[in-house]
Amino acid sequence: MKKIKIDLLVIGAGSGGLVLASGAAQLGANVVLVEGDRMGGDCLNYGCVPSKALLAAANTAHQVNHSDKFGIKAEIVDSNYAEVMAYVEKKIAAIAPHDSQERFEQMGVKVIRQYAKFKDRKTIIAGEYEITARRIVLATGSRAKIPNIEGLDKVNYLTNETLFDLKKAPSHLAIIGGGPIGLEMAQAHARIGVKTTLIEMNRILQVHERRFVEPVAQSLIDDGVNILENTFVNWIEKEKNDIKLHLSSGEVFMVSDLLIAAGRVPNIEHLALEKAEVEYDEFGVKVDKNLRTTNRSVYAIGDIVEGSRFTHTASYHAGIVLKKILLGLPSKLRTNHIPRVTYTDPEIASVGFNFDDAVKRFGKKVQRSCVNLKTNDRAITDSKTEGFVEVLLVGRKVIGCSITSKNAGELISFWALIIAKNIKISNINAMIPPYPTLGEVNKRVVSEYFAPKVFGNKLLKYYACAMQRFFK
Repeated sequence: MKKIKIDLLVIGAGSGGLVLASGAAQLGANVVLVEGDRMGGDCLNYGCVPSKALLAAANTAHQVNHSDKFGIKAEIVDSNYAEVMAYVEKKIAAIAPHDSQERFEQMGVKVIRQYAKFKDRKTIIAGEYEITARRIVLATGSRAKIPNIEGLDKVNYLTNETLFDLKKAPSHLAIIGGGPIGLEMAQAHARIGVKTTLIEMNRILQVHERRFVEPVAQSLIDDGVNILENTFVNWIEKEKNDIKLHLSSGEVFMVSDLLIAAGRVPNIEHLALEKAEVEYDEFGVKVDKNLRTTNRSVYAIGDIVEGSRFTHTASYHAGIVLKKILLGLPSKLRTNHIPRVTYTDPEIASVGFNFDDAVKRFGKKVQRSCVNLKTNDRAITDSKTEGFVEVLLVGRKVIGCSITSKNAGELISFWALIIAKNIKISNINAMIPPYPTLGEVNKRVVSEYFAPKVFGNKLLKYYACAMQRFFK
């Protein structure tokens, strides 16, 4: 074995691991990065990048097929699935150099392309290397959770790791799971002409209030997606080249392809965490507010930690650990300012509390202000008036925001900043948004909050009447 002693060992070259490794190397630390699969992790290869590229292609097809409402006559005769997937591959290839082994080695990071496992509390075995580090950070990410359905192991099902390898369009794609991945892939495939059925055991996007989800659900239905809520797949069987799904409703579906999008599980199976005395459960590695595990030399970031499993969360975690272990600065985990986005059309985004949870926490102190996109001029000109923006407040403090709209993921960043910096809602009145933009709704929802307080003010009405008499 080749023995290495270093300052920092990062296990996993996904978003969080790459941010941490690059930051530590630039601060002068001796860093080793271990990755047993692809550089860039799930986000680059199987998640955010390919899914958004596929959505871009699908939304382009949708715009062409619905161009008549703009007075333009156009129609797509055929969508070439293989060429669409080739477009997806090109977008991955365009971003890949940023996450490449070569780039990180140029930064001074030693990259070892092997799976890692603990030998003891401070030592890792990775291929021919035995690595001892002052600090170890686990950033191995997550993978698709495979439900326990009878017969599933007898068919060739898809996950997000294999979906983008398809070159032939499914004749009928069934998706198990009504979360963000399931909805995004259902809409994308429906818009490029694939017959699509979405099966969810509860209700779709159940982390959001139903009223925010309804415009999204209606959009998918309009696109041709068959949504089956409160429905289980009882068992599955293979029939020639097809897959037969037996549902709890008694229905039987024959499909060509089956995508599993029923949640995520942490990638911990290779690590031998018991030897490092790192505690974990089915949801992930247990950490404190500093993202330190039960082994004080070991930290964990990103999807391997229970909580919101987003690329931006992993990058945020990396920043916390970087400040703590290399700079000695206090930096504790917060979650109330981390936004969540589902990139359907319309998108649905939120940050902070939803209304039900806010009432449980603050009771009758919770106030809300809501604006419908039908009142926004830019939404009207673009024919994208589905949805609304709602802000939750306690006093003058914003505690949550939910948005259903075109580009909701862009709009929610504003409210993530407001919550992160604890900016009072009265200060937002100083903002002058450009007209006409969708972003005006963020100012408008503040105006709606203040309107009854201003125009219901008796003293203000008295002065207004006095001024009217003066000008007479």
